[in-house]
Amino acid sequence: MTKNINEKSIAIENNQIISEIFGELDENIDIIEKELDIKINIRDGNIKINGKKKDVEYGETLIHTLIEIIKIQKNLDKQDLRYALELVLDGKEYLIKEMLNEVISVSSTGKSIKPKTLGQKRYIDSMKDNDVVFGIGPAGTGKTYLAMAKAIQAFKNKEVNRIILTRPAVEAGENLGFLPGDLQEKVDPYLRPVYDALFDILGYDNYIKYMEMGLVEVAPLAYMRGRTLDSAYVILDEAQNTTNEQMKMFLTRLGYGSKAIITGDITQVDLPAGSKSGLRTVTKIMKDIEGIGIVSLSKSDIVRHPLVQRIIEVYEKYENKE
Repeated sequence: MTKNINEKSIAIENNQIISEIFGELDENIDIIEKELDIKINIRDGNIKINGKKKDVEYGETLIHTLIEIIKIQKNLDKQDLRYALELVLDGKEYLIKEMLNEVISVSSTGKSIKPKTLGQKRYIDSMKDNDVVFGIGPAGTGKTYLAMAKAIQAFKNKEVNRIILTRPAVEAGENLGFLPGDLQEKVDPYLRPVYDALFDILGYDNYIKYMEMGLVEVAPLAYMRGRTLDSAYVILDEAQNTTNEQMKMFLTRLGYGSKAIITGDITQVDLPAGSKSGLRTVTKIMKDIEGIGIVSLSKSDIVRHPLVQRIIEVYEKYENKE
């Protein structure tokens, strides 16, 4: 071994943990070796890490962090690996255990719903501490899904009597009048992402049951006018497509015992030219009001395909140049 090469050895008795760390066809190890410029192999139940001193230290910390993740959630996917790697390089790996031990809700298939990034953890904490929360960030950061999970948790815990999900019927220049069908059929395409999250968390049968009982309501934003929403968990999705007037109308619907979560991506406004986004305005004028939380999620919080993060980065560079 040359003078500049160091080695660390980590004993792992559990073959399942070793299997999860290495991944199918050692694909996880390939990622780690490439990102940290180290070499990893397994001998006699020991993971051996070779490379320059600092890189080996990162590698050792990462392996211990991955072991912690696997012990908590029994598996390791590429999103977990890449995010753990990012935290280790930032010296924040100690926060992972706290993050993964928080179960928000359980999906219809029995899967625990947890924050998967520190940004998502801040978002969840803000929902605990505030009656009105703005979750702002790019696609894939879990804004709507986590809000839905918290709403269902509050409903099951009898903290609220109903869940109301709404979004403005404005997208990509389309107009409701040009869509076929009756009013419900016209608005369904706009509300489809909300339905998808509901089905995943509640299950289709429970969703239908709660809808028929009036305990879950999904409607376009225009339906909120003139109402007072008491003892409800209200989620406004795609809020970047609200006007200032619509945002004010929505926020003033909130009644006693209610919470409002407003989600959106201010980089994807589909309003007609000349219209101001209510989400942009409200986050400027309400940032210092007690009881209102504003959480900004970033590309680091994206939990979709890794390419989504790179796509957003490319668009950011292009838009900054423009």
